[in-house]
Amino acid sequence: MKSLHLSSFTATSAIGRGLLETLDALRQRRSGLLPCTFDTVDLKTYTGEVPGVDAVRLRPPLAAFDCRNNRLAQLALEQDGFATAVKAAVERYGASRVGVFIGTSTAGILQTELAYRRRDPVTGALPPDFNYRGTHSTFSVADFTSHYFDLTGPAVVVSSACSSSAKVFSSARRMLAAGFIDAAVVGGVDSLCLTTLYGFNSLGLLSGQACRPFDANRNGISIGEAAAFALLERLPEPLDADAVLLLGVGESSDAYHISSPHPEGLGARMAMQDALKMAGLRPADIDYINLHGTATQSNDDAEGKAVLALFGSQTPCSSTKGATGHTLGAAGGLEAVICALALQNNLLPAGLNTEHLDPKLNLNYLMTNREQPLSHVLSNSFGFGGTNCSLVFGRAK
Repeated sequence: MKSLHLSSFTATSAIGRGLLETLDALRQRRSGLLPCTFDTVDLKTYTGEVPGVDAVRLRPPLAAFDCRNNRLAQLALEQDGFATAVKAAVERYGASRVGVFIGTSTAGILQTELAYRRRDPVTGALPPDFNYRGTHSTFSVADFTSHYFDLTGPAVVVSSACSSSAKVFSSARRMLAAGFIDAAVVGGVDSLCLTTLYGFNSLGLLSGQACRPFDANRNGISIGEAAAFALLERLPEPLDADAVLLLGVGESSDAYHISSPHPEGLGARMAMQDALKMAGLRPADIDYINLHGTATQSNDDAEGKAVLALFGSQTPCSSTKGATGHTLGAAGGLEAVICALALQNNLLPAGLNTEHLDPKLNLNYLMTNREQPLSHVLSNSFGFGGTNCSLVFGRAK
């Protein structure tokens, strides 16, 4: 089994709720990055915050899961007919035959931060209404999603930093190939929290302006939040001409350094090569690359070298993080949906905020949108510790 069908997909991020708003933002080259006003954060940086998350209300039976991360997840689940598509899959296959595979990094840490402010002044104990398992726990978002749809199949969270929600496509694919499930809800959810913002600031990785991927003067990331989901199934008969397929997955772990990539992008190149091999494609067959493109000096440099070594300087590419911010564990899922929209709409989205391309990296980096027929696109997601994943998507012929 090689190809899988993305029979439904959706995303919510700082550039829009749902596919129509997301596509419009990409076409209009509209960024969702704004000066940070999140909670009590006092940092000179930009964030990609999703408006209205705090106003979301979970259904009463799901109250134990109430936190920003799961509210953001529910926003996405209830858009673009996605919940209806999942419920139809349950009707076809049964609740035990639909798996859940979600990527996240910080999960519901914000809920613990809020609880910590209410700790007992004498004992320091967290408040009795704090539910670690349902809110903070890394597994919380997969557990929430399973309960939301009353699913009883496998539920898995992948937390491999910024490659998390790309790697879930591989996890789901293996489960489908092994015959354990017939469909999979895959995706990524990560929400803003103080730990992330102050943590990346302590590493000296936050930019004081909207991030500028692959710019000669890039100086750090802009953190965003997002929720993105896709329903993966085996190929139907007949296959709609607009159908988006997962053709290949490549994973590697170069383990070069705990927070820095291999300087020559060795792991990134291995992941891209393996994704192409699984898809049965050559580098020349890829029409567009959605780069990981975090806008830090070392990450963009390493990825650029890997792309040049494998694809040369002709393949059009860009990072969409100048629009959405770096959504961390949700980045792979969000950018998978962006790739699906690109394929269906023959749109190559330009990178935003980049003014002077790094001359050391002779990439065919898109500074303006381009429209042309697309058959195959590749999306990169690379995380701390060298956890790399590349995905190849294609449009049905």
